[in-house]
Amino acid sequence: MGVSTSVPEEGGVAVVTVDFPPVNALPVQGWYDLATAVRTAGADPKVRCVVLTATGRGFNAGVDIKEMQRTDGHGALIGANRGCYEAFAAVYDCEVPVVAAVHGFCLGGGIGLVGNADAIVASDDAAFGLPELDRGALGAATHLARLVPQHLMRTLYYTSRTVTAQELHRHGSVWRVVPRAQLLNAALELAREIAAKDGSLIRLAKAAINGIDPVDVRRSYRFEQGFTFEANLSGVADRHRDAFVSSASTSPISSKSSKEDRS
Repeated sequence: MGVSTSVPEEGGVAVVTVDFPPVNALPVQGWYDLATAVRTAGADPKVRCVVLTATGRGFNAGVDIKEMQRTDGHGALIGANRGCYEAFAAVYDCEVPVVAAVHGFCLGGGIGLVGNADAIVASDDAAFGLPELDRGALGAATHLARLVPQHLMRTLYYTSRTVTAQELHRHGSVWRVVPRAQLLNAALELAREIAAKDGSLIRLAKAAINGIDPVDVRRSYRFEQGFTFEANLSGVADRHRDAFVSSASTSPISSKSSKEDRS
């Protein structure tokens, strides 16, 4: 259990794997560990591309709300916010391209990770969304806006609905959709194609593309986080988190899909 990194293969690809059963809802330390793993892999001169993947039922279910609710004071909340910020920034600032291999559910903090990745390969059962308003939180609209057009982002955010991998593929934000059994191989295939480029040039290319980004994702996300603190100080966030914890036996992907809305 935790975050592990494979020994870079001869072709220059490293795989960072997240494993926090049962649903990959990461505790505070897990976000920091993920940030360290991605940064370390990207700094390795033998690595020219990183694949970010996960084991278990889904790619990522966001923060561990149970940890937050059983911790007195605001320590866990502050830790989760800072940890998410570090992990998202680590993916974005990774010295080499990051390919996210997404299966099952990708919720909350998962959107922050894939929204900052350079490319996304997804299984045909993958669903993406921000249930933040149902969990007493705000944030990651910055990253959802990198996956879908502005008005769809707002609708998904306000309704807590999810969008399928196939829909994101139509929007151009998911590179390829494959059966789950083929996911890792498909992600590695793309990563190896990227890693076949000159290592120095691929690092320059990553820095150049980040440099022309129209939105500073670190600053934008930090701005969003301020409203999460406001929700906590008002007490409304605790009410929603308590309600979620009391019904935690339900599926973490209970949000309706956006496809249902448009059918």
